[in-house]
Amino acid sequence: MNQLFKIFTVDEAEATKINASPDEPHKHDFEELIIGIEGKLEHFIDFKTTTLDSPLVSFVTKGKVHRVIPKLDNGKCNMWAIRFKSEFIPETTFQLYSLYHDNATLKIQTGECFDRLVTLCDIMNDEMQQENPDLGIVRHLLSALFTMIESERKKTKTDVNSLNKTQNTTFKNFLAILEENFHRSEGVEFYSEKLFMSARNLNTICQNILQKSVSEIIETRKLIEAKNQLINTDKTVSEIGFDLGYNEKTYFTSVFKKKSGQTPTEFREEMRKLVS
Repeated sequence: MNQLFKIFTVDEAEATKINASPDEPHKHDFEELIIGIEGKLEHFIDFKTTTLDSPLVSFVTKGKVHRVIPKLDNGKCNMWAIRFKSEFIPETTFQLYSLYHDNATLKIQTGECFDRLVTLCDIMNDEMQQENPDLGIVRHLLSALFTMIESERKKTKTDVNSLNKTQNTTFKNFLAILEENFHRSEGVEFYSEKLFMSARNLNTICQNILQKSVSEIIETRKLIEAKNQLINTDKTVSEIGFDLGYNEKTYFTSVFKKKSGQTPTEFREEMRKLVS
């Protein structure tokens, strides 16, 4: 996806088209949120398939292998689909990874709260239809949307077995510590010591949950922030790299290009063209 943010609807015609020729399980380079108002959603993720009736919320993190198939229910389907780059709401994205990694699709109760979720989607869509949409407004609305969803998620949270519960708690604590320290040039040992565990055990937990090593997660968080600063500040590439613990501009540029396929300068120029 070459946009920071995209919102669109899936209606009966689109659901019928997708059912006639569904995608194979895949992963993508953006985050995806689905708000189901009417219809059903068949979701394959983490090697299992579940089908839920609307109203529902489904969030899939970048890089997760999955497949969603919207289905008609009594001949109806109406869903909002929102796709956005991780750097669009960088301070929120990693929180979402910890909240939804083991429960991607949630059944939501009808009522005032769900109606407000739909209203926020309507407002974001209206803003994106403007000749010059204000992405700052959309960013705040998207963050508010996830805050409201999290409130509902807590109401429907189910217990997991003690092992998974311990791993989930450790993973969330790791992400919280990472959020405070990703600007520094700290490695796996720093985080494992903060969590009073071995680097090997922390790596195992991260592999189980996100299929990434601790080092990969640290680099991913740095990359998200680098993209955020390239889009939203006038800092030089060297300044951004230094902010994120890279003392050498050439090394920062090399890491950035390896992860994103572009140099920082190329990425900044492409994003500014899109935003303008």
